[in-house]
Amino acid sequence: MPFTAKIIQFLVSLMYNLLLMILITGGTGFIGRHLVERLLADGRPVRCLVSERLAKQPPWPQMPEMIVGTLLDEEALFHAVTGVHTVIHLENAQWWGRMRDLERVELVGTRNLIAAARAARVGRIITLSHLGSTPAAAYPLLRIKGMLEELIRASGLAYTIIRSGLVFGEGDAFVSHIAMQLSANPLFFLMPGRGEVILHPIYIDDLVQAIVNSLELIDTVDTTQEIGGPEYITLGDMISTVMRVTGTRRFVIPTPPYLLRGFAAIYTRVMPRSLITTQWFDLLATNHTAQLGNIINNFGIHPRRFEDTLLTYMRGRNYWTTMLRYSVRRKPRGL
Repeated sequence: MPFTAKIIQFLVSLMYNLLLMILITGGTGFIGRHLVERLLADGRPVRCLVSERLAKQPPWPQMPEMIVGTLLDEEALFHAVTGVHTVIHLENAQWWGRMRDLERVELVGTRNLIAAARAARVGRIITLSHLGSTPAAAYPLLRIKGMLEELIRASGLAYTIIRSGLVFGEGDAFVSHIAMQLSANPLFFLMPGRGEVILHPIYIDDLVQAIVNSLELIDTVDTTQEIGGPEYITLGDMISTVMRVTGTRRFVIPTPPYLLRGFAAIYTRVMPRSLITTQWFDLLATNHTAQLGNIINNFGIHPRRFEDTLLTYMRGRNYWTTMLRYSVRRKPRGL
C-alpha cells in the first residue's frame, strides 16, 4: 500500500475512533475522575452513569454527558448504553463496602450492565481488577473480583480485563491512607504482619494511560492484562518511604492482621469512614505482582517509580486535616 494511502487510512481510523461514544461507570471515583478528565482532554465523547447526588456536584473540571442512575436501574442503564461503542466499567465498592455491598455492586451490577450492553450491541467492555484475583481466592475482595472477571469473559462481548497492582496518587485510598494513619498517631504505626508482603504499585496516570491505550490496541481484546509499576516493594519499605517523604517518623509495630481487622470493624461503627477496611487487608494477605515488563511490552508505557512520584505531591505534607475531613465524610451508599 502506498505511503499516502496508509496515512489517509490512519487518519480515517483515528477520526472514527474519536467519534465513538465511551460509557464510564464509576466515573466519580479516584480512577474514574482521572480517566474522564483524560478522555475529555483528548477530545473523545464520554458518557458517565452517576448517582443523583453526585450528578449535582460533579467532580470533573470539564463536563461529560451524564446519565443519572445506577447499575440496578434498568431504564437508566438502557439509556446509558444506547449508542455506546465501549464501556469502561470501574464501579466498585472495594474501599468502603461490606461483603453485601461487594456482591451487589461488583456482581449484580455487572450482570445488569452486561445484559444491557449485549442488548445495545456494545462493541467492547473494559474493566479493572486486581493482581491475584480468582474465584477460588480465600479473601473476599479477590474472590469477588475473580467472579466479576468470569462474568465478563462469559458475557459474549469483546473484553479487556486489566489486573493492576495497588494504584497510588494524590487522594488514593491506600498510600494516602498510610500517610493519614501516620498523622493520626504521633507515636507509633501498627503495621499488618511483619511488612514482608510484596506489592507492585502503579501510578494513577500510568494506569489511566494503559486504559486509554487499550482502546486502540487490538492485541488487548479478549485478554487479561496484568500490569504494575517499574518496581516491587514490600509493605515495610512502602511505609518507610511514606515516612521519609512526609517527614513523619513513627515507631513501626508489627501487629497480627486479625487484630487490625477487629480494630477496623470497631472503628467503622464509630466513624462514618475508616482509613483501613477489611478489603485493605485482603490486598495485603499475599504477594501481588506482575512481570515488570508487561506495561512496557503490552501498552508502550514507561511507568514512574514509587518514591520519585510521591515526592511530587507528598513531600513534607501534613495529612492531619486531610484525615479529619475523610473520617467525617459521608460513606458512599451501596447501589
